[in-house]
Amino acid sequence: MPRPLPSLATATTALVTAATALALLTGCSTDTGSANRDRTAEATTDTATPRPPTPDAAFDYQLGGAYPPPDGVRAVSRDRSAKPVPGRYNICYVNAFQAQPGKEAAAWWEDKHPELILRDDDGDPVIDEDWDEPLLDISTAAKREELLGVVGPWIDGCARAGFDAVEPDNLDSYARSDDRLDTADAAAFARLLVRRAHDQGLAIAQKNTAELLGKRVGFDFAVVEECGQYDECGAFASAYDRKVFDIEYETKGYDAACRRWGDKLSVVQRDRDVRPAGESGYVYRRC
Repeated sequence: MPRPLPSLATATTALVTAATALALLTGCSTDTGSANRDRTAEATTDTATPRPPTPDAAFDYQLGGAYPPPDGVRAVSRDRSAKPVPGRYNICYVNAFQAQPGKEAAAWWEDKHPELILRDDDGDPVIDEDWDEPLLDISTAAKREELLGVVGPWIDGCARAGFDAVEPDNLDSYARSDDRLDTADAAAFARLLVRRAHDQGLAIAQKNTAELLGKRVGFDFAVVEECGQYDECGAFASAYDRKVFDIEYETKGYDAACRRWGDKLSVVQRDRDVRPAGESGYVYRRC
């Protein structure tokens, strides 16, 4: 999810629509919609061989709602409740380490899987306050396996729907856990997700979290927010041989990323709410 403005700890505004929250109950669309994938953008799950995107493929980040991609875009990330775009490399967003924002999503977890919510010493959920998202408990091997029983079918649904890759979000939830989780927990659960995605023929992206670049988790490429703003692009570019999609939200960060990395990485600027095209406040630029 979008990183925070400098005055916040991790994020600023919930971007997920009601349809996205409903996805917790309904799962991915089953419409494949991908017969004409762009082969130059490394797209196929027909042979069950995960294929990462091509370096520097023009990219759009559509988590706030689906719309026809701008001209020239060859790779698109959408929520798992949305359909993939025919003729593009399609990345399926899955909130794997936290619940979705809002009361409905929190109530679903409390009803269906209360034991998988990370809790404080009083038994209350540990919350990512900026997004109003309860953290999920990945603190033990048993918890991670149980959580995979929930998130794994979402990944399977991405494959059935015709996506080419999956983007599991909030890999860095440990940073908001009040020391109840750590990088080892995150890496261990991520490895389970990598195996599940690869078994389904999907590539899988590391989402932010430069601290895990040396952990050999098995990710195939990266989706990074504000690596220009935070001077992290070089580390991700080196780790993933330039197979990096960078989303900047501030003009300063976008200009910095384009100036230094625009001819090497796929860099875009989006509004923080990643609104659909045509909606007030929509921003989309690419280097």
